[in-house]
Amino acid sequence: MTDLAETARIVGAPVRPAVEGSDTARRRAPRPSHHGNRSLLLRLLTIDFLTDLGVWLLLFPADNAYRRLPIWSGWVDSIPVAVLLASLTVVLMWTQRLYQSRVCTVRSNEMNRLFRVSVAIALIASVWHKFVTQGALTPFRATVGAACAMAALAGSRSLYSGWLRLRRASGDFARQVCVIGTNDEAEALVHLLNDHPELGYQVRAVVGDPDEWNARIPEVDVIGAGPDLAADVVAARVTGVLIATTALNATDRERLLGRLMDSGMHVQISSGLNRVGRNRIRMMPLAHYPAFYLEPPSFSVSQAVLKRAVDLSVAALGLILALPVLLLSALAIKLQDGGPVFYRQERVGLNRRIFGLVKLRTMVPDAAQRMGEVTARNERSGPLFKLADDPRVTRVGRFLRASSIDEIPQLLNVLRGEMSVVGPRPALPAEFAQFDADLVERALVPPGITGLWQVEARDNPSFRAYRRLDLFYVDNWSIGFDVAIMVGTARMLIARTLGAMGPAFLKRPKRLGPIQLELGSSDVAA
Repeated sequence: MTDLAETARIVGAPVRPAVEGSDTARRRAPRPSHHGNRSLLLRLLTIDFLTDLGVWLLLFPADNAYRRLPIWSGWVDSIPVAVLLASLTVVLMWTQRLYQSRVCTVRSNEMNRLFRVSVAIALIASVWHKFVTQGALTPFRATVGAACAMAALAGSRSLYSGWLRLRRASGDFARQVCVIGTNDEAEALVHLLNDHPELGYQVRAVVGDPDEWNARIPEVDVIGAGPDLAADVVAARVTGVLIATTALNATDRERLLGRLMDSGMHVQISSGLNRVGRNRIRMMPLAHYPAFYLEPPSFSVSQAVLKRAVDLSVAALGLILALPVLLLSALAIKLQDGGPVFYRQERVGLNRRIFGLVKLRTMVPDAAQRMGEVTARNERSGPLFKLADDPRVTRVGRFLRASSIDEIPQLLNVLRGEMSVVGPRPALPAEFAQFDADLVERALVPPGITGLWQVEARDNPSFRAYRRLDLFYVDNWSIGFDVAIMVGTARMLIARTLGAMGPAFLKRPKRLGPIQLELGSSDVAA
């Protein structure tokens, strides 16, 4: 087996001298270059600077209008101040590591750090009121400007994140990674990354036992594990490694982690927890040994009552606001072919009870009888059925589906207590009959008009993604999680509308929706 130093020479990387006294004589390889990441970093830096600059430049005319002064009074003099504040904001964002994906992957982390930057900018601008800005920026203006800048940055980064996920779903800007392990957990990790290309990972190979792996996913290359796993990974010419925790014993795992970190790899290690939300995980070291405390699911009666109250409020208000849209849609459906306006279909609800789901009709009246014509063209895996260009869908129906207007009548199901605003997709009885023992647990919560799967993987053909996201929601739902899904749904609908109406770079691929609730926007750097 070639050692790490020899492997580095093979791939053309300079090798540093061995660490004196080290039993393994570790050698550091240079951190791989990421030209795509540099391009993304430059784009995000530019977006942040221009967004912040625009907010400060607009602040002065808006404040003048509020004070009933000439709108552009003193505006030219404020340009240097705006440039200075925008530059300082970017610098502070850099110090807060807001350009590193490992920091901003979780949206809440990104927002917390943006808040810190906005508070710092407000304080600095207030202190500089007399000394630098010479009265052009009062403490009140500074506070309002910092708050507006934070909101604008959060919005622009969200749009950037959606664009980046679309590009990654198409195969661009992806990190080439190896998965260490060939066991069940490694297989699940490979499926996860392959099912969600918008995450930005491409599995180049797995490292482990070829015989064990070829019986699982022979389409993915396998590198036989030699005496030096780190050298095997470096030879694969990847920039990142994902380690399946259960694939290695503790000694081998610790040795491998040290070697990979020294070689400059991006290293991620799985937790082995599939259905536990991060909000239920507490870091609780034991004598400096990294350990986690797992909070149990907290499903109280009060939460259920609050969820029902939210459902009633949202459903009632939604029906009132959507009434004009429903009337116009009903008229369009009736004028098209004279058939019924509504479509009723049996679905499986809470505790496996069957109920009649109501939707606006989007297909021809005899769609059920013509099902046999399209069954063989199913684009989904598992028991689900989906055909993007279903010939049974009417012209009006295509618009209603793209805008999700056809689902508005389901608010009646919510009012009747058969559904919730947020929950797993209501399954057909024929689909439910094919679910495994774990997936039938989705009937422990009411089905929803929207949900985690609908937001994150609505157009993903993988049944594994459907199963994983539904079970995750069942085990981790909360009112806060529901609100996040509602917000994500609104963003998804806007993105889908822009994708249908805007230029090509805004259009989303058929395969995936553009929203990920937990992703941050700056998946760009080391």
